[in-house]
Amino acid sequence: MTALALAGTGLVTALGRGPGAFWDGLRRGARALGPLTAFEGDFRSRTVAAVRPADWPAAPGLRKERLALSAARQALRAAGLRRLPQGALVVIVSQAPEPSGKMIRPGAPRRGRDFTGPDPDALLAACAGTPGGAAVVHLSHACASAAFGAAFAREWLLSGLGTTALVVGASALNPYEYDSMDVVRTLSPAGARPFDTERDGLTVGEGGGAFVLETRAAALERGHRPQALLSGAACLVDSTHAVASEPATIRDCMLAALEDAGVRRIDYVHAHATGTRQGDAAEVAAVGEVSRALGWGAVPVSSHKGAVGHLLHASAFPGVVAASAFLREAWVPGTPGLRRPLEVPDGIVPVTAAVCAPRAQHALVNSFGFNGNNAALVVSAVGP
Repeated sequence: MTALALAGTGLVTALGRGPGAFWDGLRRGARALGPLTAFEGDFRSRTVAAVRPADWPAAPGLRKERLALSAARQALRAAGLRRLPQGALVVIVSQAPEPSGKMIRPGAPRRGRDFTGPDPDALLAACAGTPGGAAVVHLSHACASAAFGAAFAREWLLSGLGTTALVVGASALNPYEYDSMDVVRTLSPAGARPFDTERDGLTVGEGGGAFVLETRAAALERGHRPQALLSGAACLVDSTHAVASEPATIRDCMLAALEDAGVRRIDYVHAHATGTRQGDAAEVAAVGEVSRALGWGAVPVSSHKGAVGHLLHASAFPGVVAASAFLREAWVPGTPGLRRPLEVPDGIVPVTAAVCAPRAQHALVNSFGFNGNNAALVVSAVGP
């Protein structure tokens, strides 16, 4: 197993600012859902998970950019870094890159730009000091983008191209992405309830996330103890279906991540589980198949999306934070909104409320997106 140090994380969600606020709320089973007020429209659902005004970073710039900057600064502080070192990698995950000024239609409302970005120059100025201080890559793989970003950064670091990488992204409520979810009828009128027999769709959330990845040698050299280890990753793209999840591809993606990590036993699965009928059923079937094949026993499975909604391309950031907190505290978070678990195959247990874990060595984080974008990450405990 060639593991990387998860040196620090940053997060802003509807549960508050900081990974701690998210984890505390998730363990309590809190649901930070409320009415859509950011814009008007005739939508199937007006239930969202918006960041509270008090938790918006007090800085200039667009909403998405402010959320991303807040998360990036948190991650750097948690990693014990004031700035990214020279030659670091910055992976920006988003549905669309920040356009140049000439690409923006004159007179276009500023809020429309919450679909794009964040601006790489602003991120570099805040995190690296100078525009030339880091290499920048923009990745867009639908709602699996953040996990694809982690896998890309992992390959970059293991290839010896550098010692440090920042993966960062954000999602701000905007009419463009919300309309796209409404058109395909994926929105829940009352709020997402992952794994529930009465689940009827997802809830769109907003927030920003970031994590700093570092080679273990670099972390050791500066005396930094990481929060967890990123020990494996896999990404598979299967465009068989435009929207629906494919159980066989999910299974193969998880198996590939486990093989990359050199791990056979998983103690917890943080599921993608958005609350859609087809997606949750497909993931449950795939996890059950892997659990039986590898003899996991009754592996606990839960999701955060009933608490803070679906952060779309940034959705893997809360999953990584939850997995690393599970490894440090040996608590399995519940699934807010889950009341009547769907029937599941042998080998997995949907968790409704937080429970103590008998073992916390390895966790699997799943992240899936439209057009067959599938990713799985293996996060492992640092050890004594």
